[in-house]
Amino acid sequence: MQNNTFSTLFVGQNLIKLSAVDSTNNFLKRMLSNSEPLPEGTVIMADNQFEGRGQQESRWHAEPGKNLTFSILLRPAFLAIADQFLLNMAVSNALYIAVKDLVGEGLTVKWPNDLYFNDNKIGGMLIENIISGSSIRACIVGIGLNVNQAHFKDGLEGIAGSLWQILHRDVNLIELLAQICSQIEAAYLKLKAGTAAGLRETYLNHLYQYNVMAAYRQNGEIIEGKIVDVSEKGLLSMETRIGLQTYNFKEIEFIKTHKK
Repeated sequence: MQNNTFSTLFVGQNLIKLSAVDSTNNFLKRMLSNSEPLPEGTVIMADNQFEGRGQQESRWHAEPGKNLTFSILLRPAFLAIADQFLLNMAVSNALYIAVKDLVGEGLTVKWPNDLYFNDNKIGGMLIENIISGSSIRACIVGIGLNVNQAHFKDGLEGIAGSLWQILHRDVNLIELLAQICSQIEAAYLKLKAGTAAGLRETYLNHLYQYNVMAAYRQNGEIIEGKIVDVSEKGLLSMETRIGLQTYNFKEIEFIKTHKK
């Protein structure tokens, strides 16, 4: 479905809305595997995503019709495979900016790609790359954002959060999607033009628990550490009692602090 309400050059100009799907990432991958001629910037949006995924097959739960669950097709052939985390940082920063305009202080990006308000997760991102030879042929950016959901099922209360819980009002989903697409497009074009200076510094400035001593779980043991850096390859560096340690995805687990 062609969409002309977004003030973007290409991200969101081809918007496909679905009532229900297993996951918007999977749907977009199926379209690509069928060689459908999709323009860059195509957005797949679903009212109900019943098998949403996060990093390393984590599940993403969202109440139908209340939240944003969507995927964006990008074609970053200009980006080396080894530099793919740069796109992760660019999209994380863009999502942060779009939501910060609504909620103000308290918003952070949790490494590698979750969106937090205080200590509650309100959004997440899953980027899946389709590699061809030595380049990225296509990139699917899947985003889930809790928007108008007021309550979460047992086990998620106090862990998940939403914009409604922060603002105590509903947010127009399409208007918010348009703002997110605009910010992602701007960040993506800067990356493509090679003018994304300060990308990592901006990501660090928004980072959850950056330069703060906190408890983490590593190999089943509780450790204390302070996040001091995230490399352009996406590796997390932390100062611990045994010195500087570096972690890849899922090698370190954040522990909920339950602040009052």
